[in-house]
Amino acid sequence: MRTIQNKFKDMVAQVPANVKDEVNLSFAIADRLYALMKERGLSKKEFADAIGKRPSEVTKWLSGQHNFTIRTLSMLSVFFGKSLIVVK
Repeated sequence: MRTIQNKFKDMVAQVPANVKDEVNLSFAIADRLYALMKERGLSKKEFADAIGKRPSEVTKWLSGQHNFTIRTLSMLSVFFGKSLIVVK
């Protein structure tokens, strides 16, 4: 008898590697952004106010499901004085 866990593992195994990489990168960016906010002691609202965005947009960024533009990544890196991503 197949369990839901086995079905889930089967579905995940069928996801192409490039899609897995994209998802992992999206969550890594969200995690980095969250860490930089916490490092500065900023709440979502404080951060949003500081960069002229709505708190709901910051929430979307932190969900790991936002498709960042290079312009936004650059603006965030300048704001924090640290890179959000490193290109190798």
